[in-house]
Amino acid sequence: MSFISVLVALLLEQARPLSRGNPVHASLRAWVRWSSRNFDAGKSFHGWLAWGFSVMGPSLFVMGVYWTLDVCLGWLAAGLWTVAVLYATLGFRQFSFHFTQIRDALADGDEGRARVLLANWQQIDASELPRSEIVRHVIEHSVLSAHRHVFGVLSWYSLLAAVGFGPAGAVLYRLSEFVARYWRHTSLSHHQPVSEALKQTADDAWAVVDWIPSRMTALSFAVVGSFEEAIDCWRSHEPRFAGDNDSVVLAATSGAVNIHLLTTDNRTEQGTGQVPEVAHLAVVVGLVWRTVVMWMLLLALLTLARLLG
Repeated sequence: MSFISVLVALLLEQARPLSRGNPVHASLRAWVRWSSRNFDAGKSFHGWLAWGFSVMGPSLFVMGVYWTLDVCLGWLAAGLWTVAVLYATLGFRQFSFHFTQIRDALADGDEGRARVLLANWQQIDASELPRSEIVRHVIEHSVLSAHRHVFGVLSWYSLLAAVGFGPAGAVLYRLSEFVARYWRHTSLSHHQPVSEALKQTADDAWAVVDWIPSRMTALSFAVVGSFEEAIDCWRSHEPRFAGDNDSVVLAATSGAVNIHLLTTDNRTEQGTGQVPEVAHLAVVVGLVWRTVVMWMLLLALLTLARLLG
């Protein structure tokens, strides 16, 4: 049932239009704002209390609905609930839409438009970026988005669904990422600022939640890409940036497709491969889709083993 739920959710997610006015996202923002407004008193304890209500509250609710449907109405109703939750948490089009637009602009030789699209997507100053740097930024942001919106969600969903918690893992992962990003942004706002303790709590929790998924994604890229180079880049990276989950994914990507990536936030260069070019965008797309296929096969095998066992 896990495999079927993920497959149906992915197909539905691919078919839906990209919408910035998603009512689910609006409800989540309102819930997170309510939690911080009522529990953020500036202390570490209050930060964890706000994080618990924001993240664990919806996760437990989703798990409770799953158990209730499974007991009262059967596995089909529980499966439909799982599909609905995965549909809301998976997000291929959150990055593929922007990726395609920038790739097409670069293919047409319109670097100015590519810079504008990149700046609008990531809210960065791209006005002086050369062509290779535009490609590098697109690859990095797309790979990290694929990890956070797809592979990380599938990792936590698989881990908790295997022990009977239904789709709660998908909600736990996406909300952990969302509140860390949201409170990091609102901490700079004068309209609804959050305390440094709350922001640090969300960042610490996100680092813990993303530790296993980031390494599962890195290993997946290594399996479907150039295995030895990906593992070598990952191994050489780990001692220098302990706890930096994003760089683990980027280091594995660099080796898997043999491209030279410079990670963000002033971190050291990753990989010794080729300078990123437009042609490498298609290589990265292939890497991501092969990883999706591998995950689907893995989930199918796990589902079959559970049914036979």
